[in-house]
Amino acid sequence: MAKGKKADDLHDDASEPADSGAGSAPGLPARKLAAAVIDEVLRAKLSLDDTHERLAPAYRLDAADSALARAIAITAFRRLGTIQEAINARLERGSPRNSGPFEPIMVAAAAQILFLDVPDHAAVDLAIRQLHEDARSSRYVSLGNALLRRLAREREAILAEAVDPFLDTPEWLAESWMESYGEETAAAIAESHRDEPPLDISVTSDPEGWTEKLDGLLLPTGSIRLRERGGITGLPGFDEGAWWVQDAAAALPVRMLAPKPGERIADLCAAPGGKTAQLAAMGAAVTAVDRSGPRLRRLRANLERLGLSAEIVTKDATLWDAEPFDAVLLDAPCSATGTIRRHPDVAWTKSPDDRDKLVALQARLLEAAARLTKPGGRLVYCTCSLEPQEGEAQIESFLKAHPDFVRKPIEAAEIGGLGEAIDRNGDLRTLPHQLRNETPRLSGWSGFYATRLIRL
Repeated sequence: MAKGKKADDLHDDASEPADSGAGSAPGLPARKLAAAVIDEVLRAKLSLDDTHERLAPAYRLDAADSALARAIAITAFRRLGTIQEAINARLERGSPRNSGPFEPIMVAAAAQILFLDVPDHAAVDLAIRQLHEDARSSRYVSLGNALLRRLAREREAILAEAVDPFLDTPEWLAESWMESYGEETAAAIAESHRDEPPLDISVTSDPEGWTEKLDGLLLPTGSIRLRERGGITGLPGFDEGAWWVQDAAAALPVRMLAPKPGERIADLCAAPGGKTAQLAAMGAAVTAVDRSGPRLRRLRANLERLGLSAEIVTKDATLWDAEPFDAVLLDAPCSATGTIRRHPDVAWTKSPDDRDKLVALQARLLEAAARLTKPGGRLVYCTCSLEPQEGEAQIESFLKAHPDFVRKPIEAAEIGGLGEAIDRNGDLRTLPHQLRNETPRLSGWSGFYATRLIRL
């Protein structure tokens, strides 16, 4: 874990949402939801997005307040180490025991005070109201009030002292990155995770035209980076199905596969469908395979909006059998540590044990992908992980066991001339601090590993 209090120590007792309907102070239901999301994600090690979506209906929020609650929770996880250290340093006896929702309420309020454009008085007042509503935390109203007011007074000093980029990174991840990439690169990765992520889209055609229409930045790889964040569905081209949201790094494995019109291509673990859409837009005959019915419904809806088609198969890819394909894309389930900037909860909900279990699953999926690749065909394996166990080491083991597969190294020209994203084996290895642009928010991309193999 990062410096400061362990994430597991935050509020070990679930509580039902208090009435959040008419009569609540303005902004209070949003703060309640944020604290509840923080609490449950840390206790149950669940996805922040899934938890927010599941809990939000009970709080009856409009779109703006729901977005505020999500922003508070995301910010809390993005800077959780800094927040925990600031709180712990100002509680001489530590957080009180048996205090109900005291800790998640303090974390949510601290995120607002230290990092969000929220008036201090609003953050403090609404946190104190929440403490009053629970019998366990109401005993500590004075303590919480004093703590939050002190955080507001000392904000500049707290931020000035939070210079260690690993402060907001769990210890096991920091050690893994230092071992894999060296201390300087690991520090750059950790520092980049403190910034708001960019928003990239892939287009079905005319990237230059859509860059102008959307006031975006055309990246060397062909993705478009939007300069302004806002409502996606209201932007030009969304209803027409001209583009879809997809991180620039996530779009590269399909480029490596280089699909040709009419080729039969299997997209394994395909949902929610960004890569399926790329393949279909390039004219391939795509079969999208995923074991999750709900996620495949989302894939189907995305394809319908985009006016694209694919055969959709609801099946565990390790158990699926079909006539071998011209090419196979396997975007394998992974620890997702390459997406921490976009999903900061990942850093605090995953562990080395999670990673190692996924490594075993990835190996089984690779075996299935190999069976589905015809002789002379192409296999691209990728993960959105920074952990070599799920990337480089996984492929080394696979190649030793499969002499009928060889690497086909990628060239810088295939990925917009970005040679820094190609490793010594000719595989793709993007890192979050790469792809520098005008501002931190317009810089970087997800951490991805991908290799291109040919079956002899």
